[in-house]
Amino acid sequence: MQIGRKHLILYASGSLATAVSYQAFATYVQFLYIDIYGLRAAWVGIVWAIYGVWNAINDPLAGYWSDKTNTRFGRRIPWIAGLFIPLSITFYLLFVPPDGITLSAGIPLLLYFLAFVLIFDLLWSLVVMNWTALFPEMVPDEKMRAEVSAYREVFSLIGLMIGVALPPLIAGEDWSNVSTVAAMVAVVTALFFGISLLGSRERREFQEDEPLGFRESIRFTITNRDFLYFLGANLAIQFVLLALTSTVPFYAKYALLIQDDVTVGGVTLDPGLQNSLLLGAALLVALPGMLLWTLVARRIGAWRALRIGMVTAAGSLLLFFLPRDFFSGIAVTAFFGLSLAGLLMLTNPLIADMVDEDELKTGARREGLYFGMNGFIIRFAFTIQGLITAAILTWTSYVAPTDTVLYPPQPAAAVWGIRAMIAIFPPVALVIGYFLLGRYTLHGERLEEVQADVSELHEQKR
Repeated sequence: MQIGRKHLILYASGSLATAVSYQAFATYVQFLYIDIYGLRAAWVGIVWAIYGVWNAINDPLAGYWSDKTNTRFGRRIPWIAGLFIPLSITFYLLFVPPDGITLSAGIPLLLYFLAFVLIFDLLWSLVVMNWTALFPEMVPDEKMRAEVSAYREVFSLIGLMIGVALPPLIAGEDWSNVSTVAAMVAVVTALFFGISLLGSRERREFQEDEPLGFRESIRFTITNRDFLYFLGANLAIQFVLLALTSTVPFYAKYALLIQDDVTVGGVTLDPGLQNSLLLGAALLVALPGMLLWTLVARRIGAWRALRIGMVTAAGSLLLFFLPRDFFSGIAVTAFFGLSLAGLLMLTNPLIADMVDEDELKTGARREGLYFGMNGFIIRFAFTIQGLITAAILTWTSYVAPTDTVLYPPQPAAAVWGIRAMIAIFPPVALVIGYFLLGRYTLHGERLEEVQADVSELHEQKR
């Protein structure tokens, strides 16, 4: 089955929906509930701990259910089509609790937050895991995988800019327009998942594969040593991305002291716009960076390119200790954008290669469980990041804003802790991930042999 570039681009547009929904959630939900709604940071840490356990259940099961699904519309597409609108509605309700609950800032708000985080995560996992699982099936060629991955990440970066850079601009200095932000993200999420369905295709011969039992399927997956090393490295990468986006609102407000208007070339920038530009700088630079990393991956392979990107990203993140104002902050985030492009686009081709090798061993295509297990593991990045944020803000005596003091002065320890959340923990994670990925063996000649054998197997199935 040959799929045209037009359909691949339509499929790739789903990455915008994925990015805008998850990154808006990851970047602002902590800040919103702690700094705006007044929920205790320690209570938010409890929610992230429960969230981690929740992911241990729903992600692998979602992947297994997807692999076993057999309908005349396919295995993956029915899940996406049936759930992307409920997902968008749930996002809105998570960001806009009823007024009576937000005013209490106590147990009712905690329970509401917990319930909607878990519901949102379940729906997001089912939709995104099935959408992502289409990638290896639709794109069997290694070089084409790098190209389609680049398409996906271009859409992803646009989604990041919508989900990360625009909310502070629209929400206002005191986040009084949060309902407008939530509605915008919900509509964009639904729209682009719908568009992606127009380009999504499934290969019917893979539905005829005899699925493994749940226990056997889990056993084959977790005994794949390459996959385990990859998961460790990808957990580090996802932690870095989350640490950056979720810490920047605190970093901008209290480390860079973005609290007043500044004038650039006769244009006045309020704090919300400065925050948006700070986040947007890395994303804008990452767009042309996609072309660079695509060329690098085509020349030396996705595995080697990803390891190089991890090293350059770790070095760039150390620079976040230096800025003291908006302008130096823009320079550092823009520089990081070059490495960010590589981190964003080079992981999915490796999972696709592992799915191919797994098919040679089991006889069945099991993208669902591989992407489900990957989703389960990398979601711990959110838990780890959330617990670190809760611990740092609590231990360093962070002072939350009040109705009368929007920019409370922070103790020096709190400011240092906020900087450390970007400039210490993420580089350490990337160094660990670099060495874990060094144990990954599915590259070079071995990868070429696997792809030749898989191509022959697919001919037999057809």
